[in-house]
Amino acid sequence: MRWEGHWHGFGPWVGSRADFAKEGPRRPGADLGDAETQIFLANTMTPVLTGHWLLRRNQAAAERTWTDVADATAWMRQVREANPAAGFGGPLLTVQERIERQRTSLVLGSDVAWGYYTPAFSYVSFAAVCCPNRFLPGIVCPSPPRT
Repeated sequence: MRWEGHWHGFGPWVGSRADFAKEGPRRPGADLGDAETQIFLANTMTPVLTGHWLLRRNQAAAERTWTDVADATAWMRQVREANPAAGFGGPLLTVQERIERQRTSLVLGSDVAWGYYTPAFSYVSFAAVCCPNRFLPGIVCPSPPRT
């Protein structure tokens, strides 16, 4: 299936595992105007459904909106390098191998989210989100790319 669109980068969120485990603030409510959704919109943690990042219009930025997948994956590499992962037994894939796999996913219209622990046991989470989103097509683009 061919997908056409662009990508938005969200995050990174860095915090404790205990905070990340609180799913309530990471889910919007049933209505954009309800209290649950307002809490969700103000939150900076990765949503449970990655595509819900697109609802957080105030967290989208022109400098993290790309029409070239190479720019999206370069940003992911930059965020990863700025937030080193803990070496619990060594990585299964190198960062380069992971970037190549992510590139394939993004081109096909699948969001990519990374989450891992740092040496200080903080949890890091960030995502490149496809727009329009294949799984949540009703969400309007928060920051159209510059042409």
